[in-house]
Amino acid sequence: MRTITTVLAIAFAAALVGCSGEGGNDGAPKVSDLAAERKRVSTEIKKRKTTKPPKVAKKAASKGEKAGTVDTALGPVEIDYVYNARNRRDPFRSTFWSQPVRETPRGPLEHYELGQLAVSAIVWETNRPRALVSDPTGSAYVVKEGSKIGKNEGLVIHIGDNLVLVKETYVDFAGEQSTKDVEMRIRTSQGG
Repeated sequence: MRTITTVLAIAFAAALVGCSGEGGNDGAPKVSDLAAERKRVSTEIKKRKTTKPPKVAKKAASKGEKAGTVDTALGPVEIDYVYNARNRRDPFRSTFWSQPVRETPRGPLEHYELGQLAVSAIVWETNRPRALVSDPTGSAYVVKEGSKIGKNEGLVIHIGDNLVLVKETYVDFAGEQSTKDVEMRIRTSQGG
């Protein structure tokens, strides 16, 4: 039992001598080395923020060609291509289904199809004929010739004794416009 204890004590002492680190430097960085490197990088970053960007990157951004390498705070970085979006279309936007942007806001009658609207009354024996049109919610609006109505850019072109004539503009899937005249008449009976 004594011999086992002696052998273990000698092995433990040898392990302590081998792990003491007095034998030499194995090349690992010390804490002071890391702190010095951190300080050097932070001063280099501050210096780059105050100076202009390298001419190589600026030249590449204006021409959209191969740029070469640019020195950064963390070392040289190779730039292959820089995309210049000036005077170019958005590459993620569809070219076929683009809708033109409206300059004026839509009126309350432009939110419904013409089939959803009903003509309630017409004043037609005057210089400026008018019609009373109601929407599905029950709200009524007065329209005149030139008023916008319906979802498809409809325009009231004529108001007669019992009808309102609306010119609608349709855009098909190929982007071609076509117009259609739609008659909206006063409903005389509500029954089926």
